[in-house]
Amino acid sequence: MKILLFPFFLVYRFVSSVKNFLYNHNLRHSYKAPIHVISIGNIAFGGSEKTPLAVHLLTFLLNNGFKPALVTRGYKGTWEKQGGILSDGKKIYAGWKEAGDEPFMVAKRIPQAGVFIGKHRFASCIKAHKMGFNVSILDDGFQHRRLHRDLDIVLYNPEEKVALRESPSSLKRANLLMLKTGVDTNQKEKIKKKYPQAEICEYSVICKGFYKIDGGEAASNIPSEIPLKDKKLLAFCGIARPDRFFSLIKDEGLALEGHLSFPDHFSYPPYSLKKIIKKYKSLQCDLLVTTEKDAIKLSGRKELEKIPIYYLKIDLKIEDCFYRHIFFFLKKYNI
Repeated sequence: MKILLFPFFLVYRFVSSVKNFLYNHNLRHSYKAPIHVISIGNIAFGGSEKTPLAVHLLTFLLNNGFKPALVTRGYKGTWEKQGGILSDGKKIYAGWKEAGDEPFMVAKRIPQAGVFIGKHRFASCIKAHKMGFNVSILDDGFQHRRLHRDLDIVLYNPEEKVALRESPSSLKRANLLMLKTGVDTNQKEKIKKKYPQAEICEYSVICKGFYKIDGGEAASNIPSEIPLKDKKLLAFCGIARPDRFFSLIKDEGLALEGHLSFPDHFSYPPYSLKKIIKKYKSLQCDLLVTTEKDAIKLSGRKELEKIPIYYLKIDLKIEDCFYRHIFFFLKKYNI
């Protein structure tokens, strides 16, 4: 698959280089929204904890008296082109099919935050501002240079061998670089010297527990009462880097009998559920485990009614320098 996608990666990198050249030399200009914008992004293809960081940051801002909104494209949702308001911080107006799986997951997890969908992120920021939100979190926004951002946060793992959307030299645009805990000390020092304009903070992924999907709803406030360490599990997911999810389960010391992976943002049509159930029965497992993002697409599925199915909720543990930098940003703009 990587070999087949290699030409696509090359074309994407070339287009990114041309676009960056135009913006860097003021041949193209960014639009400044009437609301302050914090962008969360990366330079690698695939997942890199951008959504967990957005959730963490939205929660942090809410807990400190701010009114934040997530501004996101809503990839593969029916609202992606036309745009829409998924949540006004009081009510959720649509589902994952309209908004996309990750935005809907955020809206369910943080009902007090606004969630605005659509590829025209500038228009979404205007809507958020008119509705009284005072900070917008731009999801996967590092390459979206059409919209001016006041703070660029970039998740970066120099030791990970993955295809890149753009050259590491683009990290000179970042204000805050988030490195996953475990990066070699010498490597970290090199990054500090190479990108002196950026604050460097570390983070790690932590498990918040396994939660049961009950009554067709992902009951995020009801912890598992089943001692999972005594059970045989079949794990499955439709995310960009499934091995990360499977590794988290193993790190929890659970008996992972088997696993299945599907394409990112997978919608789980009936044939896929049959495949999951067939493997579940053949391995004589006790329950199914999936991700929170996948769980929202499995609620109410009759095929799974008689099978215990849980999802793993994750969060990030972040160095204090991250919060200091966010407070400095908020104070700088008198938000």
